[in-house]
Amino acid sequence: MEDRANKLLVKAAQKLNQANQELYKPEEDIVSFLVCKNSQFAIENYLKGYLLKNGIEPSELKTIESLYKECVRINKAFKKVDLTQFDCKIHRTELRYCNEVSKVSHCFDVANSLDTLLREQKVI
Repeated sequence: MEDRANKLLVKAAQKLNQANQELYKPEEDIVSFLVCKNSQFAIENYLKGYLLKNGIEPSELKTIESLYKECVRINKAFKKVDLTQFDCKIHRTELRYCNEVSKVSHCFDVANSLDTLLREQKVI
């Protein structure tokens, strides 16, 4: 489980970095789909990686919301990550995406908040 967790956390950081690079482009050059999907995958992988590090198999948890709730159950510090404006939390990530820069920026912020939290908690 530890090896799978570490691979997911590394992949999450890579996806977050890819989303970040896309956001640094001028607004008219941003491919919002790339920011959206990379942010979604980062969020999902951070949550799954955390669960695996805590001995929980996340394969039955199909949505970001269910992964997040399980993380909150284990560690209340996850409540600092605000998913209220994250529209894809109740859907499977492969089925949803946004095209508006403001929405994908929020998705990036959620992924970045998870990265920050996991670094503060010394998980990564």
